[in-house]
Amino acid sequence: MNFNFKHEWVETNIGLMAVLTMLAISVGGLVEIAPLFFIDKTIEKVDGVRPYTPLEQRGRDIYQREGCYTCHSQMIRPFRDEKLRYGHYSLAAESQYDHPFQWGSKRTGPDLARVGGKYSNEWHVQHLVAPRSMVPESVMPNYPWLLSTPLDISDTADRMKALRKVGVPYSLSQAEYDTNVGKFGETVAKQLHIPDAQKNLVAQANFGNYDGDRSGVSEMDALVAYLQVLGTMVDFSKHTDDAFVDAR
Repeated sequence: MNFNFKHEWVETNIGLMAVLTMLAISVGGLVEIAPLFFIDKTIEKVDGVRPYTPLEQRGRDIYQREGCYTCHSQMIRPFRDEKLRYGHYSLAAESQYDHPFQWGSKRTGPDLARVGGKYSNEWHVQHLVAPRSMVPESVMPNYPWLLSTPLDISDTADRMKALRKVGVPYSLSQAEYDTNVGKFGETVAKQLHIPDAQKNLVAQANFGNYDGDRSGVSEMDALVAYLQVLGTMVDFSKHTDDAFVDAR
């Protein structure tokens, strides 16, 4: 049988080639996706993981708007070299309230899954305004306007309502609020209550003073608040490193 002839015949028949390509992609997709519907523990039960506060969520919106995800992943893989550089490998539970999640393998800059608390607010502000003043070899662009641009908080509640529709447990009713109190504690539940979104956002920005200026709430406040929470919700001392493999 002349397989070369058959292969050439498929390649020169555009319609057949398209059908076979779609079939191959569909089979590959099903093999990867279908098992997830039958796995009970796709997302681990991990204490401490909560939805983002209104300020943190607005910071995440800015992070996506500025394209930060194109150079920074938030996925530490279970390899020894990754652990030594970044810390514990990423857990699915950490991204359960992310829409969309920021996992990926493309890195121009470092992974940011554990960046929260690693640097001071002042360091982040200076790094975002003039990256090479902090990291001389950085190829990151400057983002000075974040410091001078007031954060638009007028649609904060609407953004939270949209996320609520895809499963993020922001509360609207008293019953939902009470459920969040039982699940996350009263302090967190107050931050997740949509009717108080703007008030809570301003209060967190003033308390955290992320941009060093309490006279207003800037986009820098929001972005730094988001960066400072990454990787801080889970107590990794309670998780073993059994999944780490040697990547050498």
